[in-house]
Amino acid sequence: MITFDSSHYPYPSQRNVTYGKNGMVATSQPLASQAGLDILKKGGNAIDAAIATAACLTVVEPTSNGIGGDAFALVWTKGELHGLNASGPAPQSISIEKLKEQGVDEIPKFGWIPVTVPGVPAAWAELSERFGKLPLKEVLQPAIDYAREGYPLSPTLAYFWERGAAAYSSVLKGEEFENWFGTFAPNGKAPKAGEMWRSEDHARTLEAIAEANAEAFYRGELAEKIDAFSKKYNGFLTKEDLASFKPEWVKPISVNYKGYDVWEIPPNGQGLVALMALNMLKEDTFHSRDDAETFHKQIEAMKLAFADGEKYITEESEMSSSLSDLLSESYGRERRGLIGEEALMPEAGEPSKGGTVYLATADGEGNMVSFIQSNYMGFGSGLVVPGTGIALQNRGHNFSMDPDHDNALKPGKRTYHTIIPGFLTKGDEPVGPFGVMGGFMQPQGHMQVVMNTIDFGLNPQAALDAPRWQWIKDKQVLLEQNVPNHLATALSAKGHAVQVTHQSGSFGRGQIIWRDPVTGVLAGGTEARTDGAIAVY
Repeated sequence: MITFDSSHYPYPSQRNVTYGKNGMVATSQPLASQAGLDILKKGGNAIDAAIATAACLTVVEPTSNGIGGDAFALVWTKGELHGLNASGPAPQSISIEKLKEQGVDEIPKFGWIPVTVPGVPAAWAELSERFGKLPLKEVLQPAIDYAREGYPLSPTLAYFWERGAAAYSSVLKGEEFENWFGTFAPNGKAPKAGEMWRSEDHARTLEAIAEANAEAFYRGELAEKIDAFSKKYNGFLTKEDLASFKPEWVKPISVNYKGYDVWEIPPNGQGLVALMALNMLKEDTFHSRDDAETFHKQIEAMKLAFADGEKYITEESEMSSSLSDLLSESYGRERRGLIGEEALMPEAGEPSKGGTVYLATADGEGNMVSFIQSNYMGFGSGLVVPGTGIALQNRGHNFSMDPDHDNALKPGKRTYHTIIPGFLTKGDEPVGPFGVMGGFMQPQGHMQVVMNTIDFGLNPQAALDAPRWQWIKDKQVLLEQNVPNHLATALSAKGHAVQVTHQSGSFGRGQIIWRDPVTGVLAGGTEARTDGAIAVY
């Protein structure tokens, strides 16, 4: 197991690391964590617990995810790591040409145009069928109960709910958005902290998904309702698009970073960005976390990795540069050679041609799951399918309208995807799942958490609590206010355009579970930047 040496980190963690033996669930919401633990205690495994927790999060944190979103998972079971890509494609009837005929030059954030096929229900069913122990109906029951009976909002959830409702009130105009306000802002306002919220429509939808392993969503009554809603407002999504969708089992990709293998889902996810950045720095020695040189090299590597990611990441079959080239040691060294003493303007290289919830679970049998799902940009497209509680995602906003771009919009194509689960191994042994949600902050959070763990010996909680940086664009860097002042000054001297903020909402929200390979003891950390909680026994 990783040796924790928090002497490298002079600031006290906001919470203590959590230990357990028989099972652990780490999420952004206490009610969801407890639901996952209850499933473990009923005889379910870590996969069952992950599904139960994910389903609960669609109810108890709808500001970040929903039934109408996408999901990815990394599953460690029986000595092997499996990857699941449950991100849905663009509808078959959409195209750049059709949008331009409508006068659309840029894909909007809201409404029907950015809606892609939701993958979340299919992810739950696929994971349950392949690796679960309990019936999906039993696993989804806690989420059904919370949706039907209601629950009191937690403080951070209430803050983002109110902020989202205010934003949507100013931009969502038209009767197609009325169901969103009726669902999430009943009586014209967002619910407050401690106030009860419930959705009978959401409960019935979860029941329909549970009864037939998500068939109702893709080929049954729910698919019919989605199709009818789309047709009414000239949307592109059809029941045929839903019926043809199936999640894809994929081979996870990795780089070796100082003796540990860091694993991500391959494109169309942006986990490649985190791996490219780590690949650049794996031969560097970092003596202190809170050092200007450490921050500078991390930021510069991440900028270069994002430049490549923006240019190349899309459906893997559509990428103009191969994964093996982008992750090669020679290309990593080439990109590392661009990092000097001054901040640079990032540009993509040319290798040789060849807004989300995150949760982690583990059980006493050795199974571990890294799972993430999202509607994108908070509540998503602003569309809620009447009578279902299903908030549809707006993931298509990431497509390019440039037909020559790798990530150009095409019918049936999956776009560059921001949500990424992570996993760490050493040799043939699992260390455990980790993740940091939050749009384009996610690879940046992955890099910082991995380096906090491996380079600086921080325990899971300290690795999450450590103050973060966030690259925005060009030379712009955002620092949390608890980053020491001397670092902000030193980074400015290196040419970074530094802004310090007390708002922690954009710096991501993560979870970590590490397992000791000898004793089986689990060590977990949860995000202090939200209502995070670990349930353990």
